[in-house]
Order: sequence, then structure tokens, then C-alpha cells
Amino acid sequence: MSSGATGEQVESVIEKVHSFGLRTHPIYGVQKTVIGIIGDEKTRVVENMQGLPGVESIIPILQPYKFAGREAHPDPTVIDVGGVKIGGVDVAVIAGPCAVESEEQLMEIAPSVKKSGARVLRGGAYKPRTSPYSFQGLGEEALKLLARARDETGLPVITEVTDPRNVELVSTYADILQVGARNMQNFVLLTEVGKSGHPVMLKRGPSATVKDLLLAAEYMIIEGNSDVILCERGITTFETNTRNTLDLSAVPVIKQLSHLPVVVDPSHSTGRSFLVEPMSLAAVAAGADGIMVEVHPDPDSALCDGPQALTLQQFDSMMVKLRAIASIIGRGA
Repeated sequence: MSSGATGEQVESVIEKVHSFGLRTHPIYGVQKTVIGIIGDEKTRVVENMQGLPGVESIIPILQPYKFAGREAHPDPTVIDVGGVKIGGVDVAVIAGPCAVESEEQLMEIAPSVKKSGARVLRGGAYKPRTSPYSFQGLGEEALKLLARARDETGLPVITEVTDPRNVELVSTYADILQVGARNMQNFVLLTEVGKSGHPVMLKRGPSATVKDLLLAAEYMIIEGNSDVILCERGITTFETNTRNTLDLSAVPVIKQLSHLPVVVDPSHSTGRSFLVEPMSLAAVAAGADGIMVEVHPDPDSALCDGPQALTLQQFDSMMVKLRAIASIIGRGA
């Protein structure tokens, strides 16, 4: 639509599109509104839309990801979660335990990471594990503890949802829903998360291309949820010195192709705590909008992924360096 298009003109075009049996996905920008059209036989719609009041131009989207890409949405998306902006000038740091183990553990971590500079608290309630005999999380009890930690610290909470049947329950407690790497192409789950309207972080699967990741995001966006954060967390390669191979080149690639914010998870990608700090600093230098780090008071006794967790002191030390790197490239943290 043209920059001077009125609200009535926008609604008129949307109604016209709907009259052809097609769906619309309006994107309301600062300068102008873009109306995405979803469905078959769009060519005949184009023929009828040209010349309508308020219509500036009609552009076919050539990329397979219609709404996650910059063709339809050239400006970067900034997602506001409880006052924390992800995708803006500042680098948003997300920190907390891999899994919520107890009230004592979480209530020690939450105020500490906030004091060090974390803006969002992470913690797993449902933990999909390779072995069925491994610790699977505390479920709703953990969700309640996360909500309490948010009340006491003011930190928004992110936690993973693994089952479409639990989307409503997890949404009751969490500020951001996380779709894990194993579920990146669980299309039923993606659809339900999209319908929830909750901000969501989508992790790249271990064997997924950037194109695969953006198409997975598309599943949620077409359900009306544009608050999608993409997360690079390492891919499977032949290397054995790290848990996965952290693809930092994906950060600028995704930011060129997509308007969605990009977060890097150096904990899951490397699997080794001594690599978390250098990879976090490198991620910020590469242009990441945030990092997600696992922190535990005593990693040696952690019930989940202890070898990749930072201690509270290590996280505090890393944040000093991270702020320095962010400052060099004109960002805060």
C-alpha cells in the first residue's frame, strides 16, 4: 500500500482479497502497510487489485518463505517481551539452567544472572532427551517455579514446549515459547504455537539448512504469529571436538534474507563450557541480536547438560567482555 493509504483503503483491499477466497497477512509498518496474499490463483487477484485506491504496487514474492523474508518485510522486526526488545539496538542475553531442578536452584540463579545483565530467564520444564531414562524435567511444577522467579526478578521467562497438547498450558506461564531443534520440523507443533500468538524462539535443527529454518518459521507466521525469533544452535558435521558445529556465518546470512531477530546458543552448539564465552563474544561480533547461555551454580551436579553450563561467576565475567564487544559495534547489552 502507498505511504498515504488510509485505514479504510487497507481494509477495502483486504475485503477484496477475501472475496476471492484467499487469505491475507497484513504487515503494519511505520511507513506503510504490506498486505500479503496467501492461496492459489493469485494472478487473477493481481489483475483486479491494480489501480485500487491506496495500492502502490503489487510484488510477487519469489522466495519460498513468503513472510519470513525481507521481500515482504524489508525492515528488521523488533519483538517486545515484557519491555525487553529482541532485535533492537541492544543485544538481549538469555540465561538460566538447562532444566529447572528445584526451587532452591532456580531462586539462586535468577537474581544472580539478572544482576550480571541477563534480560530473559531460561529454564527447561519439559526436557526431550536422547535416552528415555534421563531426567525429563519437572513439568508443570517447573513452570510454576519459573513464573515465581519472574515475579521476584522481573525477568521474562522462556521455556520449551514439546507437545502440541501442552501449548496452552506452557503459554499460561511462559513469556516466550521455545521450539527445540528436534521439533523444528514438527509442523503440527509449529501450527499450534503459531495460533497461540505467543512470542516464540525457533531453534535450527541439527541437519537443517537456513532455508529449512525460514520455512519452519513460515508455518507460525501464516497462523498470525509474527513474533518469531530464530536461533542458531549448531549443526551436525564430521567434527567430534564439539557437540555440534556452531555456524556463525548463518547469523549474517539469516539477517540478510530475513527480518526476524537472530539469537545464538553457544551452550548447546559447543557442548563444552570453556567454549561458551569465546563463541558468545564471536556471536555478538557477527551481529546476533541475542545469545542464550546455560548457567548453573554447580555444573558438576547438574541433572542436565552440566558440561556446557557456566558457573554464576563465569557468566558474570563473560558479561563484562560481552558488553565491551557490543559497545565496539555500536550496540548495548
